[in-house]
Amino acid sequence: MSKKILALMLIAGVAILFSSSGIFAGTEVADTFKMETKEYAKHSKGLVELSHKKHADDYGAKCGDCHHDADGTPLNDLKMTDDVQKCIECHKGTEKVRGEKISKAEKIQKYHQDAMHANCKGCHRDYNKEKGYDRKSTEAAPTGCSDCHPRE
Repeated sequence: MSKKILALMLIAGVAILFSSSGIFAGTEVADTFKMETKEYAKHSKGLVELSHKKHADDYGAKCGDCHHDADGTPLNDLKMTDDVQKCIECHKGTEKVRGEKISKAEKIQKYHQDAMHANCKGCHRDYNKEKGYDRKSTEAAPTGCSDCHPRE
């Protein structure tokens, strides 16, 4: 095999390697970010700030504790670089219907706020109960409105 063909094959291989790494890289997830969505024109409370590192490293949360598929099955095999849908993409409701008579489960499925509160507050309450923390404990996970929603 000639040196030119070998050199071209080597260059092509390196080019393929570099271009394919971008395909599999996924999305860089910021460690801490505000739970902000364009679907809410105006938030009535301050935006919640979430830390992946704190939840995963400090509290041992698994991906599936927050992320799930359309059937509610936890997505436990996610990596920090995987693309995931935002909650609002399935839990689309942002404006509650006054006087609507639906179950708590239906509200969680329909409304973004109810889905977030059920997932986050439920997990936080379970964590506090497991650790024996009351709400006033400095080590307790936040469960009150102003604990997560800062005043702006």
